[in-house]
Amino acid sequence: MGLEANHRPRAWILSMPAPPGAGSQPRVWGLSAAERLRRLLCADVSHIDRLSPGEAVPSCRERCVVLRDDLFYDERILSSLMASEDVVLCHEIEAGSASPVAAACASERLADVVALFRGERDDLPQGTRRLGILDLARAYDSRLLKVAPPFVCSARGKAAQKEIENLFFAASYKGITDLVTKWVFPRPARAVVRLLARRGVRPNTVTSVSYLLAIAVTWLFAEGWFAIGLALGWLMTFLDTVDGKLARCTLTTTRFGGAFDHGLDLVHPPLWWAAWAMALPGGIAAHELAFWVVLGGYLMGRALEGAFLLAFGISFFVWRPFDAYFRQIIARRNPNLILLTASVVVGQPLWGFWALAVWTALCVLIAAARNVQAQWEARRGVEIRSWLEDMTDPEEAGGLVSSATA
Repeated sequence: MGLEANHRPRAWILSMPAPPGAGSQPRVWGLSAAERLRRLLCADVSHIDRLSPGEAVPSCRERCVVLRDDLFYDERILSSLMASEDVVLCHEIEAGSASPVAAACASERLADVVALFRGERDDLPQGTRRLGILDLARAYDSRLLKVAPPFVCSARGKAAQKEIENLFFAASYKGITDLVTKWVFPRPARAVVRLLARRGVRPNTVTSVSYLLAIAVTWLFAEGWFAIGLALGWLMTFLDTVDGKLARCTLTTTRFGGAFDHGLDLVHPPLWWAAWAMALPGGIAAHELAFWVVLGGYLMGRALEGAFLLAFGISFFVWRPFDAYFRQIIARRNPNLILLTASVVVGQPLWGFWALAVWTALCVLIAAARNVQAQWEARRGVEIRSWLEDMTDPEEAGGLVSSATA
């Protein structure tokens, strides 16, 4: 969220009395609802206070956000709340009428807002307005490139711990990505993330193992041990999915961890392809054209994606549905590994490398053409924006959202 210090509100977490017969609150990815709130809020509020049932509301001079300790909140709701003023978010948690679940208000309205949450008054405090979830936060998540309505769910009641964990896991998963990450990895990754979270394994530990595997794969490819290298390569790609999801689900994301992970993602693929070429008959010199197409195409493809982002402020892959489908098969690591794996299965690693070169060249041409088309549209006065921005229902995206459903 990253608010400047002088604009940070003060957070008030209300302890809500448990209804009769309610069981204990589940710990979701190792955290209670209140603990999750504290981790999400700590960097973006000036102070976090907790109010027990019936406790008098002290005076304060800061803008306030009010939240309940018996609810789990989608992170986008909190981000949007921080930027709002004098709003009360209402949502139907249990069957029946909607109830207040979050609020942002001026300091002089804090006592009235708390009274509303406690059921001591029925009307909205003067000067506040009522919002629903989609009035406060958009369904389109530009960070994870998907359409998924933000959510608030109860930390008590019928929802089981695993169901809520599945919901948060789905919320952590990218919507537009390669076909392996999108369709093959979600279920096994969720199981492994759950196991690692319960054992207290840190995301950076998983990333460190990925680094070791990436180095091992490079050596194995260079030595011509293609089958073993591919097996470890697929394991590395799987862990590359796991570490990010583990960080987001357990709220242990750090700047260092992000740089640590993304640095590996950028560096190792061209090293793998170069090592593969070294082990082919005649080495790199015998296949120099294919070698430079693969490596140069990788760099050019990344540059074209960066140019699109710089020019239009959106990811290359969210402009039109075609681009989202293209992302599933573009010449990146996982689709490339499919080509190389198929070539080893038929006993022709050389074919795989040349297929990789042809596919890389074709993908670069497509990416370049899409950049030219976008520039042409922009010069004609057409706004270059994501086709997903105005959607509220994932079904509208035609399957181009994460398959990691709850």
